Amino acid sequence: MPDASPVAAPLGTLAVLGGGDDDPLLTLLAGLLPDRNLPIEVLTTASRRQPARTAAAYAHSWNQLGCPHVRHLQINEDHPADDPATLTRLRRAALVLMSGGDQERLTDFLLGTEFLTILKQKYQTEAGFILAGTSAGASAVAEYMLVNGHGWRSLLGGRIEVKPGLNLLPGVLLDQHFAERGRYARLMHAVLAQPALLGIGLSEETGLLIRSGQPAQVFGEEAVVVIDAAQATHNNLPGLPDGAVISGHGLQLHVLVAGQAIDIAGRKVRPGGA
Repeated sequence: MPDASPVAAPLGTLAVLGGGDDDPLLTLLAGLLPDRNLPIEVLTTASRRQPARTAAAYAHSWNQLGCPHVRHLQINEDHPADDPATLTRLRRAALVLMSGGDQERLTDFLLGTEFLTILKQKYQTEAGFILAGTSAGASAVAEYMLVNGHGWRSLLGGRIEVKPGLNLLPGVLLDQHFAERGRYARLMHAVLAQPALLGIGLSEETGLLIRSGQPAQVFGEEAVVVIDAAQATHNNLPGLPDGAVISGHGLQLHVLVAGQAIDIAGRKVRPGGA
């Protein structure tokens, strides 16, 4: 018989931000490092334009926070993920930040690689390791990610697109720039289509900090929206023609602010983070 024992909670720390100004995230991450001299890697795979400038800007910000060892980890058309030097740097990294851009570039270049296997292993087994993502880098860490769907048209059958993410956060579908870009409709559609997934929308300058054995805690200036369709009493999506309006009854919706938390596995909100 297969082993039915539960998978142990990751020992590492995961921080995701909905985009916008990253400085509060960088300050948080610097404070989480046990030693600010530890190596930090900035992964700019999601960035199509000027990735080197993006990495340099992050390095400058971290240098001002007392973190001198920040390097640009390049994985793109010219730099394969499984290059031996790249894998060596990943193994030594204390913190990896995935920048924003196009989340599909992250999955295109990382799925099925030894790099992703090592990254997952570090997050699962190294208590001091920190993985962070902002904007597209946040969406990509989840089991699934939204890559298409705009405005009210997201309430129509066939008008959203959901693709597998890197699956560092199983059972979750993450969306970013959530309130600012009016993405409620597409997240509702997505979780009605896959009720086993917990939908989480991150507003800008707002995110979740997930530490081993603790509920995911909200930080930042705005709100995190959680949409849960697991107990929906009605769902017309199975067999719905393209262009027809979706319908769902009994969805749960939570709006969380800084200091509040959610037990993702148990789908339970902790109003005061307790």
